[in-house]
Amino acid sequence: MFQALMQLAKGLAVAAVVSSPLLAVQNVRAGHESIIEGDYSRSSGAGFVLMVSLKRAR
Repeated sequence: MFQALMQLAKGLAVAAVVSSPLLAVQNVRAGHESIIEGDYSRSSGAGFVLMVSLKRAR
């Protein structure tokens, strides 16, 4: 019985952690004036090269 209660408590904790960002997003009131615009340039691809080299080093 105690094991079942512990599993239920862990399940509720995980559900609370997973659902809290979803509930926070629903409460955000964004208007048309909060649009972020900018000049975006292409990245150099260094992150991809670093990822590949780290995978080969393993």
